[in-house]
Amino acid sequence: MKINRNLKWALVLSGGGAKGLAHIGVLKTLEEMRFPRPSLIAGTSMGAIIGGIYACGMSAADIYKFALEEFNIVHYLDSFVFKLNGPFGRIFQIGQILSSLASRQGIDSGQRLLALFERLTEGKSFDETQIPFRCNAVDLISGDEVILNSGSVARAMRASMAIPGFFDPLVEGPRLLIDGGLADNMPVAIARKEGFKRILAVNVNSYTPIPRDSLKNGPAVVFRAMETVMNILDKKDGYNASLTINATDDSSIISFFRLRELIELGERVVGENRKAVEAFFGKGAAAYFARKKNRKCGVSGG
Repeated sequence: MKINRNLKWALVLSGGGAKGLAHIGVLKTLEEMRFPRPSLIAGTSMGAIIGGIYACGMSAADIYKFALEEFNIVHYLDSFVFKLNGPFGRIFQIGQILSSLASRQGIDSGQRLLALFERLTEGKSFDETQIPFRCNAVDLISGDEVILNSGSVARAMRASMAIPGFFDPLVEGPRLLIDGGLADNMPVAIARKEGFKRILAVNVNSYTPIPRDSLKNGPAVVFRAMETVMNILDKKDGYNASLTINATDDSSIISFFRLRELIELGERVVGENRKAVEAFFGKGAAAYFARKKNRKCGVSGG
């Protein structure tokens, strides 16, 4: 199949917490297969983080290397309670978490993560990215979805991933910004509004019933609630893309310990569905009808 090397297309990366690490594998494999780079990247939450770093010029191979060799989520959380182990540590964690929630807007300020984002994006603004980038957040004051497209990319990423209760909202003028996945966890609409017709979306979420006794504490309930909201939003119009690649397994949004597996999942899904991906980038009648026939591919685990 002939590939349109001049194709103008948009890449949309869903939210999903740790599950979004699969985006790294997807980007890495698309690079290795030498498909044209996206003309726009739109993302939310973890999709905004991976997409924003990539848009600022860090290659997928370098993101992959950083993730495997340097990244440990605990090192980028400023609340020391997450670093305590053992039964007494867990009891202390619960007490400190409850205390934090009673006196502040989140368990963690997100300042260490913001500093990391500043480093990985080299402090770039939206006007300085190598690939145009957009992400979303929700303003707690107005209740509106906010499309972030100006100012600091790192601050936009930090706003888009601010899980309520876990991270402090990001203060931007009169706004208090939290996780964009609560408004649109697969922001294909952003790419549509930017005029793109050829859109490749990557979904990292699956939703299956879980044992009732797995919801033993407040954080577990909050994370499950987030997954539930994402599932409801994904069913609306999140798949209104030319091609949606599903890269999902039974991981949860806090499964950062499965980092390598999740990245490899993204790699494997693209490799196993090369024909569908080639049709997305293809030109001519054969590619057109292949896109119309198969708008989804990949694996949905759970």
